[in-house]
Amino acid sequence: MTRIGLVVNPVAGLGGRVGLGGTDGRERRHRALALGARPLAGERAAAALRELRELRAGSGVGAGAGAGAGAGALGGAVAEPEVVTAAGAMGADSVAAAGLTARVVYVPGAGDETSAEDTLAAVRAVVAEGVDLLLLAGGDGTARDVLTALDGVHCPVLGVPTGVKMHSAVFGVSPRAAGQVAAAWLARSGSVRLRDAEVMDRDEDELRAGRVASRLYGWLPVPDVPVRVQQRKTGSTAGAPESVGGIAAEVAERVGDGLLALGPGGTTRAVAAALGADVSLTGVDVLALRPGHPAEVVLRDGGEDALLAAGPCWIALSPIGGQGFLLGRGNQQISPRVLRAAGGRERLLVLCTEQKLASLGGRPLLLDTGDEALDAELAGHLPVITGRRRTSLYRLTT
Repeated sequence: MTRIGLVVNPVAGLGGRVGLGGTDGRERRHRALALGARPLAGERAAAALRELRELRAGSGVGAGAGAGAGAGALGGAVAEPEVVTAAGAMGADSVAAAGLTARVVYVPGAGDETSAEDTLAAVRAVVAEGVDLLLLAGGDGTARDVLTALDGVHCPVLGVPTGVKMHSAVFGVSPRAAGQVAAAWLARSGSVRLRDAEVMDRDEDELRAGRVASRLYGWLPVPDVPVRVQQRKTGSTAGAPESVGGIAAEVAERVGDGLLALGPGGTTRAVAAALGADVSLTGVDVLALRPGHPAEVVLRDGGEDALLAAGPCWIALSPIGGQGFLLGRGNQQISPRVLRAAGGRERLLVLCTEQKLASLGGRPLLLDTGDEALDAELAGHLPVITGRRRTSLYRLTT
């Protein structure tokens, strides 16, 4: 019998939809809850385990329509594994929700909140049971905790993405993809090998200086399944001024007299500057555009509810450098509700310089909104604005 470990950081990603970014620290966690944030980490961990269970049954369900990878391509069905985990929201609840049986080897201390120390202790207790694969459900901070907890112990690791930024290369591109990769690894088909994947997190010193950059903390051994495991985030420049200016002019013409919700990133910030507005670097802002006038910021660092209250908006996003993620990494406040209220793909503007698009090497742009029906609606080829009256058709998938 194969044995997998599962450790869930129950507060990972809590601040995403309410516009707080990560949820490191008790104060930010409490603020996120006060703003109406709902924990999603447990649900996403359960989705990964359900996918694993379905593949174990040989159904091939959900084996990645966007990636064209069936159960056979990922190693086929595997026997139902024994799941070793921590109590409650740190793992056992997700296992039960997936219809599997958990063996609990760690129980956090008294109280309603877990901490990084609980994650460290849970990882060590689970790995001590001799698991074939450790599933971590969290974000970059959780990956850093796992790196610390293992401290040289060799154990294959795979991340179920539940955080906000997820710059690290240890995560599946979605919860279902993580389940598919886990099934491939546990099947022992010989076609899946381990690779050392980067554990990265945002450099807060650089952010305070007005720059978005990632810091490398180390490597973890991860099953290497191309397309189903995400790449690390790489630095990217906004592009030449004439390129950015052309993109801005094209955006202004399409939006006309209206509202534009602008996602985070260097490209979108440079486009906003070309439109005459100074926007936040890591948040989602709403600009009011009027032909012949500089853009006006009418909402800064808005969460899901504020974006909905702003009224019908065009939405402009740029993919993350190196990873290709368009939705579901760092911009969760542009939620399925916000996207549907805006009008779906008809009001979605994808902004990317030709240089940044070429750096993806043909890999598709990625979706992970948490709403499978919406992802299916958005998927397919869509125009990417690369300059004034310049677009490239590019594939968007899960």
